[in-house]
Amino acid sequence: MKDLITPNRSLAIETEKKLNQQIEMEGKSSAYYLSMASWCETKGYVNSSKFLYDHSDEERGHMLKLFSYINEAGGHARQPAISEIRHEFNSLREVFELILEHEIKVTKSIHELVDHCFSTKDFTTFNFLQWFVTEQREEETIARRALEIFDIIGEEGMGLWHIDIELGKLHGIEGGEE
Repeated sequence: MKDLITPNRSLAIETEKKLNQQIEMEGKSSAYYLSMASWCETKGYVNSSKFLYDHSDEERGHMLKLFSYINEAGGHARQPAISEIRHEFNSLREVFELILEHEIKVTKSIHELVDHCFSTKDFTTFNFLQWFVTEQREEETIARRALEIFDIIGEEGMGLWHIDIELGKLHGIEGGEE
């Protein structure tokens, strides 16, 4: 494949393709967390739903950051089709287990993209992606902390109520809601 860099384009075609694949992943993340937020809200997990609504917005912001980068570099960012989003979950714990699993997949995807940019000597895109590398470390840390909360508090009795309050605090919800 011939990668053309011209006065109108500073982004290699293969890199653009890979960035658009990352856009799809970020878009699916946003939709996935939106679906989880809705499920939590219908189950009465008010703080967890707020956490996930905010997280969905944050993932959409990641997608838009990639959109801007591609377009400013002379490429063409593509809105992905989003389908096959799960809407039902077995428990609040399962939601947060799936979040960690998903964030690990996103991290691997970012690392592969960074590796591609490094190996093709696209240091501008490599530098741009460092923000995502740092962000993914934070995303995984929050997801792991959420699961630790389940283990520390326990799910018996009032446990899920307290867990919901603590999960709300993870993403800056002041004191959670009672």
